[in-house]
Amino acid sequence: MQQHTLKPKKGSTHRHKRRGIGDTFAGRGVKGQQSRVGGRSKFGAGFEGGQISLIRRMPKLGGFRNPNRVEFQPVNLADLEKLEIDKISRETLKEVGLIRKIKNPVKILGSGKLTKKLTCFVDAVSKSAREAIEKAGGSIELKIKKGKIKKNS
Repeated sequence: MQQHTLKPKKGSTHRHKRRGIGDTFAGRGVKGQQSRVGGRSKFGAGFEGGQISLIRRMPKLGGFRNPNRVEFQPVNLADLEKLEIDKISRETLKEVGLIRKIKNPVKILGSGKLTKKLTCFVDAVSKSAREAIEKAGGSIELKIKKGKIKKNS
C-alpha cells in the first residue's frame, strides 16, 4: 500500500462549498457588521439599524373591556312608524327583522316621528322616544327595572 493510493471511505467526505468566491471582498463590501462572518444572521426581522423597532414603540398595554357592559339593540321611532303592528316586543321586532337577537336588550330611540298608538314591551326607552310615544297615546312597559340589567352571555 502506497500513500498515493489511499482514498477516504465512500461517503465520509463532502464537496467543498465555494463561498465568498469573487472579488477581494466577495460581494460583501469592505467593512462593517454585514461583511463579518455571521453578521447577516444577527439582524432580527424587526431590526431597524439601531433605531427603536416598531414593536418596541407600540403601546404595551391593550386597554379595558368592561365584562359587565350591556349592549342594547337600537330601534328608531321612524322604523316603528313603518310597521303595521300595535304591540312591540323583542319577538315581534325579531320577526320583522329590526333586531338580530332576542337575547339582547332593546332600546327605542327618538329618531323620527310617530303618529300611531303603540304599546311597547322593551328594555329601555330614550327620553325623546318616551315623550313621542306618550304624546301619540301609546304606553311603555319596561321589562327591566333601571340598574337591574344583566350582561349578555
